[in-house]
Amino acid sequence: MKRSRSYFYSIFIFVMAQIASLSLLGIWIYWYISNYIIFSEADDKFSAEIISEGRNVFVLVSGLVLLIVVSVLMSLLFHRLNMQVNLARLYDNFIANVTHELKSPLTSIQLALETLNLHDLPESRRKLFIDMMLKDTIRLNNLINAILEIPALEQKKIAHNYDIYPMIPLIRELVPESMEQFNLPREAVQIHGSGDCQCVVDRNALKIVLDNLMDNSIKYSAGSAQISISMACGSQKFFLEYNDQGIGISSAGQKKVFDKFYRIQSRHSPNVKGTGLGLYWTRDIIRYHGGKISVSSKGRNKGTTFHIELPIYQASKKRYIQNLLKIARKRRQQEEDFEEQTE
Repeated sequence: MKRSRSYFYSIFIFVMAQIASLSLLGIWIYWYISNYIIFSEADDKFSAEIISEGRNVFVLVSGLVLLIVVSVLMSLLFHRLNMQVNLARLYDNFIANVTHELKSPLTSIQLALETLNLHDLPESRRKLFIDMMLKDTIRLNNLINAILEIPALEQKKIAHNYDIYPMIPLIRELVPESMEQFNLPREAVQIHGSGDCQCVVDRNALKIVLDNLMDNSIKYSAGSAQISISMACGSQKFFLEYNDQGIGISSAGQKKVFDKFYRIQSRHSPNVKGTGLGLYWTRDIIRYHGGKISVSSKGRNKGTTFHIELPIYQASKKRYIQNLLKIARKRRQQEEDFEEQTE
């Protein structure tokens, strides 16, 4: 209710500002035309010092400049208002989704604990409930970490442990870890590519990228997820294409899919719950590595492809990459110093 009132007040202020600016413009036009007519009729009664074409031109030009300034200010105000309304709507959706995401595992854990407390279950059943609670706690921990990571991402204070890795062996190592986390069968993911190139990356951050991509593939697939990962080494960049056979993304959605809190909403998409932070987080992680990520889709039910580019060590963005390594060395040194002080 309060947010609806906020929308109303914002729109009311914008409309009143628009009316005020148009009224001011109308008054100026009326003043200019009426004075021009009066002075034109009295041209033979006043001296040239009072009647000046140059002065009239100056007043006209000043008015036009005023019109342009007012129009630009109104456009900026409207753009800002539109952004605030959209952000508020996305924030409301985010709160609703996070509330559901928090309640669901908490309810599951509570039911499992009550069952274990009230019933004397055989060991196999007890282990089943304990495993279920462990998975729910991992889910809660991942959600809370994603929320806590937002300020660090926006302030560019996120700490990464960068190091030099051969990329293709690293991806082949990380993909099975993500598959195990999401219980994907071996045949669900195909990995292609060969080459010898090294990049400066944070292994854990890159694992988060793959986790978010796989999570989206599972959520937005009508059946079981089918994923293909292709890799290649260029002269200056490492290329990775992540393709799934899910419901796809519309052209309008492709422009917003990396925005904070954005989630695909259409009658063709499954009823998926989430925070809308996964791809936002993924994009920023890739950016901090000096790379780029983009998305493409051929249409509904034709899958989605994410294109990732990372600079190759000692071949591209040398100064930026060296700075990442310097930050990582400094961070590791601080950790070692802290451990020595606490011993």
